[in-house]
Amino acid sequence: MTHERETMRDFEGRVALITGGSSGIGRAATLAFARRGARVVVAARGEERGRAVVREVEEAGGKALFVATDVSRATDVERLLRETVDRFGRLDAAVNNAAADTGVFHTTVEFDEEEFDRTIAVNLKGVWLCMKHEIRQILGQEPTGGALVNVSSVNGLGAAARGSIYSASKAGVLALTKAAALEYAQAGVRVNALVPGAIDTPMLRGIFDHMGGERAARQQYELRIPVARIGRPEEAADAIVWLCSEAASYVTGHSFIVDGGMTAPYR
Repeated sequence: MTHERETMRDFEGRVALITGGSSGIGRAATLAFARRGARVVVAARGEERGRAVVREVEEAGGKALFVATDVSRATDVERLLRETVDRFGRLDAAVNNAAADTGVFHTTVEFDEEEFDRTIAVNLKGVWLCMKHEIRQILGQEPTGGALVNVSSVNGLGAAARGSIYSASKAGVLALTKAAALEYAQAGVRVNALVPGAIDTPMLRGIFDHMGGERAARQQYELRIPVARIGRPEEAADAIVWLCSEAASYVTGHSFIVDGGMTAPYR
């Protein structure tokens, strides 16, 4: 996307909520929405990083709110939507991006029940809880209408060995997305999924460290990517903002793959 498009103010007067908004793709999406005029709500568990992103927005002249949120808890999500509306009056776009860095590095039988429960609670139940309350808000406000983007993963398109639970949670996000898109299309609510590949985030760097070192692991990943590099969070954020914009008004139920071509041979 061009720089001119990125700096448009087409979200002026609109409100965007981003879970996991303190880091990685979520942080990049928060800043991208703010640059385009949106008032943004950053939801995350880590207060220090969340408030730091809010300061970035405010120092650039934008308006932002931080709400400490564990998306796996219904009471937290209900409070998140309540504080969003109390501060900004409505909700126009929501990015359900929060995810746990669990459900990986073991074979299917090696995972314990606690790790399964935590991964599903954040990655899948958390997306459902957020959608539930976001859609209710959008349907009940005037003017109605809005857009949701749920962040999945290329691992959700098929599976990853030694990552069965994470893959299952992200596949579930795609099913939730498509079902909700069908249910609410005529009500003016568009629901799409971002399906990122290798994006340079703290979560990915943690995976690289586990694999024996960032440099070697990065090179290994890059060999699998046709464009021969790891993606930038801003590139994923641009796709998210586009999906929430009027330019994507005829797009719903879509799995928007942003992976440098990595999965092209398999889909």
